[in-house]
Amino acid sequence: MEWLEASTENCPVQRTLDVVGEKWTMLILRDAVNGVRRFDDFHRHIGLSEAVLSDRLRKLTSAGILKTVPYQEPGSRARNEYRLTRKGWDLWPALMALGQWGETYILDPEDTLLDIRHTGCDAPVRVVVECSAEHSALNPWDVTARLGPGARRRS
Repeated sequence: MEWLEASTENCPVQRTLDVVGEKWTMLILRDAVNGVRRFDDFHRHIGLSEAVLSDRLRKLTSAGILKTVPYQEPGSRARNEYRLTRKGWDLWPALMALGQWGETYILDPEDTLLDIRHTGCDAPVRVVVECSAEHSALNPWDVTARLGPGARRRS
């Protein structure tokens, strides 16, 4: 069976985009990675409506990407902060890759918002693809894609 004959209903890219593939969702994740935790801060920083923000936070929480943690400011009602779970932090490389691509192809180098560096040596951080045998910096021509055991023929 070839790629075009395979059903894509169980494609990991498609299934992931079903959860996080909407623009506002990715911006919420970007802010969460950078320490934003409270509804009002997400709302103010990203600039989306309260209804859309509530919906996206609810979806990310039900998907196990964010968790809620109660807090209460003196004199105010109890509210929830939104914190990344391990599952949420595992999206960090994807966010880094999107940012790296944008810095390379969209932004002028002088417009870079964040200068992300390795704490240990202060070198710039970059995203690379490597195999499990630690051969790093692979490109698409260095890999072979085969249909996996879950591949099914298109109906």
